[in-house]
Amino acid sequence: MTTDGKNPVMVEAGRKAAITRATASYTFEQHIEGKTKNIVDLVQATREYILSLDDSIEEAPKKNYVAYKTTQNFTCMEVHRQVVRLFLKLKPEDMGDPPDLYRDVTHIGHFGTGDAEFNIRNLEDLEIVEPFIEQSYRKVGG
Repeated sequence: MTTDGKNPVMVEAGRKAAITRATASYTFEQHIEGKTKNIVDLVQATREYILSLDDSIEEAPKKNYVAYKTTQNFTCMEVHRQVVRLFLKLKPEDMGDPPDLYRDVTHIGHFGTGDAEFNIRNLEDLEIVEPFIEQSYRKVGG
């Protein structure tokens, strides 16, 4: 321990983590690499829908998810082997009568932004979730 009470090993670890966060670069393609054609097609359709909402929407690939934002994130997409998981910036009280694809993750830790989780397995599921994606977009000022 140093005289100021900080552990130098932890200080160095924090410094390295900050540098990694600031300089790490991820791509959309890394998220679909090695996935089945069905999942890749579903991810592409989801991506196209989100980006079609407005020309100002930015796609920001992160290590564990892809964020979609205007002034702030409104949708985060995780790509898994058999499902595309979306986290939307909606509160349970914003949901009305949510579909079975929905789960409240307000008090559950997860990557990305939002309290509404949707698990999409096919294009029909995406169609069901599209109004909620748009609602999340509008909620952040889109």
